[in-house]
Amino acid sequence: MNIDLAALPADVETLQHLVRALASERASFTEAQAEIERLRLIIRKLQRSQFGRRAEQLDNDQLQLGLDDLNADLARAESRIEAKTPSPRTRTARASLPSHLEREDVRLDLDHQTCFCCAGRLHLIGETVSEMLDHVPARLRVIRICRPRYGCRSCGTIHQVAAPERPIAKGLASPALLAHVLVSKYCDHLPLYRQSQIFARQSVELDRSTLANWVGGACWWLEPLKARLAEHVFASGKLFADDTPIPVLDPGRGRTKTGRLWVYARDDRPWQGPDPPAALYLYSPDRKAERPISHLSKFRGVLQVDGYPGFERLGSGIDLAACWAHARRKFYEVHQATGSPIAGEALRRIAELYAIEASIRGQTATERQSARQSRSLPLVTALKVWLERRFVHLPPRSSLADAIRYSLTRWEALCSFLGDGRIELDTNTVERAIRPVTLGRKNHLFAGSDGGGQRWATVCSLITTAKLNNVEPFAYLKDVLERMSGGHPMSRLDELLPWNWRSPAAFN
Repeated sequence: MNIDLAALPADVETLQHLVRALASERASFTEAQAEIERLRLIIRKLQRSQFGRRAEQLDNDQLQLGLDDLNADLARAESRIEAKTPSPRTRTARASLPSHLEREDVRLDLDHQTCFCCAGRLHLIGETVSEMLDHVPARLRVIRICRPRYGCRSCGTIHQVAAPERPIAKGLASPALLAHVLVSKYCDHLPLYRQSQIFARQSVELDRSTLANWVGGACWWLEPLKARLAEHVFASGKLFADDTPIPVLDPGRGRTKTGRLWVYARDDRPWQGPDPPAALYLYSPDRKAERPISHLSKFRGVLQVDGYPGFERLGSGIDLAACWAHARRKFYEVHQATGSPIAGEALRRIAELYAIEASIRGQTATERQSARQSRSLPLVTALKVWLERRFVHLPPRSSLADAIRYSLTRWEALCSFLGDGRIELDTNTVERAIRPVTLGRKNHLFAGSDGGGQRWATVCSLITTAKLNNVEPFAYLKDVLERMSGGHPMSRLDELLPWNWRSPAAFN
């Protein structure tokens, strides 16, 4: 609106009209500025996703590869320098190699027993021992099962020991080989076609379809353990929950669809809880709210989740706790995109809460609750007042208003940790459980079917729970498959859960 300042109208009515018009234009301008800021934030997110540190071109794994190369170059340069001039620095002693590794002695002795100086006879006064870490390549072998047959000359009856049960009916794979395939695929994220290529280098032809059949057969033995694991997880009074997409081949349409892996984790270690940690993965072909409602039908307690609206439809008996990491991320994105001082102040205030949590980690639930009431509650109360005051002065559609609105609409759930020492500040426990699935998803490309998604969930449940309980996944799965296919009683299934499992070597 253009106004000639030299010829302003004198009557009040015209002036009021001009003021209203200016106010309207100013409101429109403010909305436009907010929309521009929102679009800029979207552009920044897309740029960061495509070209920034979170992008595929520079994700953590790719970055680690680059760092490995840099470290190798640095070590090469340092070795050249050390060869020319001795370093005056005092180096920190290298940690000794693990004691459980097999040792093979290589003796390097003198080829003479006479002193070069005086021709006196040498006698042993000690020895110097140094160690090198060696690698023995994995090898395949054939186990021949020999069962002698005995005949009775009197009646002609033949006696022979019954053939042992094989994990895969009429299959060639031993429990150890099946465990290797499962760990390679679901723990080390090595797709079956690459495993097939590795076997081929050892002159053993194993088609991808054969390996897939082995995975299916092995999972059949593991299903009862997963079901027992689910009972343990849902018996907890405090769970983490999250989900992640996985592409699944849809043969009917000739393309992939998006399935979901739901993760439910319990971990009482931060507050000295008595029960072992565990993670349960459940597959579904979609993300409908009915899925978590069905999964959690028997659960009663506190469920700590992200912002997925489907969790809000859960029935009575389930109290939702929100995640401060998700709330913080909203302010972080705004601060990265716009440099907003308000977003920066919000990050600083949230960081104070995390500092308190770090100081009380490992204390009992009662001690944590007491510390939060005295130290965290005043900070949270002040933060809410501060956010509300800033919110009323912001354009409703601005990215900063969205960040504040995200927190304020979930405030009660965000404050749940103040009254319950079992609740964590965020859902990072379950986020860590999902991270390997994300890496596996990049390598596997897609699951071959809904059944493949179910198998993914089964093996990941056992492998992740094993790692949470400091159990080596290969040794665990190998022994479990041996025992299950050998007729382990279902009444003693709990013996094979990761936190109860003991390796056969422990009994020797």
